[in-house]
Amino acid sequence: MWSYPLEMSNNSSIEWTESTWNPITGCNKVSEGCRNCYAERMAYRLKAMGQKNYQKGFTLQLHHDVLEKPLHWKKPQVIFVNSMSDMFHPDVPLSFINKMFDVMRKADWHTFQILTKRAERLRRLDSQITWPSNAWMGVSVENWEVVDRIDFLRETNAAVKFLSLEPLISPLPNLNLKGIDWVIVGGESGPGARPMKEEWVWDIKVQCNNAKIPFFFKQWGGVNKKKTGRILRGNTYNELPLISL
Repeated sequence: MWSYPLEMSNNSSIEWTESTWNPITGCNKVSEGCRNCYAERMAYRLKAMGQKNYQKGFTLQLHHDVLEKPLHWKKPQVIFVNSMSDMFHPDVPLSFINKMFDVMRKADWHTFQILTKRAERLRRLDSQITWPSNAWMGVSVENWEVVDRIDFLRETNAAVKFLSLEPLISPLPNLNLKGIDWVIVGGESGPGARPMKEEWVWDIKVQCNNAKIPFFFKQWGGVNKKKTGRILRGNTYNELPLISL
């Protein structure tokens, strides 16, 4: 079972991070990668469990009382921001986005990882954001129909730029990886998971090798992701950006 309390999750089950911070919860589907959204399933599970901040289920909500939590976490953490939402959702005001970045800037002993599918809005707001050096910005790309998200990310001033090619539901040949610092690949997991082919993953691994970009293979996915594991052709790939944490 995933563990996503509103404030923070220590020892996160997400393989490429350590903790989560959710000043925003709730979202809505924008592309095929959202079809079997894990966060939506978890939100309704937390609602059924009586968690007060999820009583509206997966409806977008801003949680001002959670904003300053990382300032009280003295142990340095790699923190996934808004694992239960999307910072660049159109209903999240720029003022709230900048409040989150202010906290990241102040909590400079942490490393913050942000992931969005709303890459066009990310690019549009870029000039109005003061990017902290400890904030990594990523976009989700599940198939070729949304590959332009990479171009939007590339045009931002984020210090570290990464791709989450998850859930990978089609091949992604000949990616333009210029300016990208890290690539994560993972298959879809949970009910209704769509299969991911090994040749798709290996092709991306080769592209990363050629571009000298760190490659992280998260999981094969499927209905039981623990059973399928994360071994790719005999190896586990846990490469991280070539930047000191």
